[in-house]
Amino acid sequence: MTFLPWFPMEVVGISDLLEFRLLKYIAMIAETGNFTRAAEKLYLAQPSLSEQIKNLEEGLGIELFDRSGKRVEPTPAGLVLISYAKGAVRERNEIVKAARAIHQGEVPPLRLGFSSFAPTVVLEGLQRLYESVFPACPVHLAGGNAAQIVERLRNKTLDCALLPMPVEGDDLAVLQIGSTPLVVCMRTDDPLAQLTEIRPSEMADRLTVFRDPESHPSAHKRLLEMLAEYGVRPQAACAAATPAEVQWMVQKGFGLALISGQLKLEPSLTTRAIAGVTWTADTAFVHHAAAYHLALPLLVRHLRKGGNPKPRRSEQRKKNQSAVQLELLT
Repeated sequence: MTFLPWFPMEVVGISDLLEFRLLKYIAMIAETGNFTRAAEKLYLAQPSLSEQIKNLEEGLGIELFDRSGKRVEPTPAGLVLISYAKGAVRERNEIVKAARAIHQGEVPPLRLGFSSFAPTVVLEGLQRLYESVFPACPVHLAGGNAAQIVERLRNKTLDCALLPMPVEGDDLAVLQIGSTPLVVCMRTDDPLAQLTEIRPSEMADRLTVFRDPESHPSAHKRLLEMLAEYGVRPQAACAAATPAEVQWMVQKGFGLALISGQLKLEPSLTTRAIAGVTWTADTAFVHHAAAYHLALPLLVRHLRKGGNPKPRRSEQRKKNQSAVQLELLT
């Protein structure tokens, strides 16, 4: 086959060659490994399919398929376009299916679980994202601790959830969508509040307030491992079920706690950064790997792309009044 020599082209000109029908053709040829079988599945004449792919290859100046063997194989350059073509076909099918379901009023409520330790701003951002992708489709929220929510995901009584990381299980799909620094929470009259940063050794004997280890065992285990790396081996003397309980225990003098730097504090409390470490509180979007809700593929795609619809004006004014802000994706 003779190809045109490479020459600079406008991106728009190249894109114009990749019409959706050609992407569908490329994906089908790659799937079947045969022009004749691909043509049959596409309800085309084989010569017409071959001619259209040949014209595309010449227009792009690259060879997509190696036709020398019994089975048509993608070239290295072809693999790039094939991956894009498969994704485009899959995304188009998902969007059409979702649009048809919305039109017919057949989109079930999205059952979204969330941990109280997942930042509220992340939950609100995800809700805005869902409303932008699936307008007028309801969301049913369910709070709980991480262990309970994971169990509900596995039982398929929840479609997805926002949970603190780590989240373990080969049957779960986990996508990190948020991260904030961990800081030391203390009373404003605590002597350590006079410092700008707290060394791990300075808080070692007083770090006693923790999220209930049984509510998220993997997260508690990971936290203890991080602390041990700096010689801190605390005793979880006080276990809290919610961020509010953590603050109450610190407020009442039961010890220090590590919390997300994004958390809104009670007036009598303050936080300090931890010197020499980069510990973070990470949040994940989680769903069962075999879960079915037509919103999930589109939501995950938007989250991977960094989708974060702008807050409504009233919400933005509230954010501007706050000293701490967190985007949906970091």
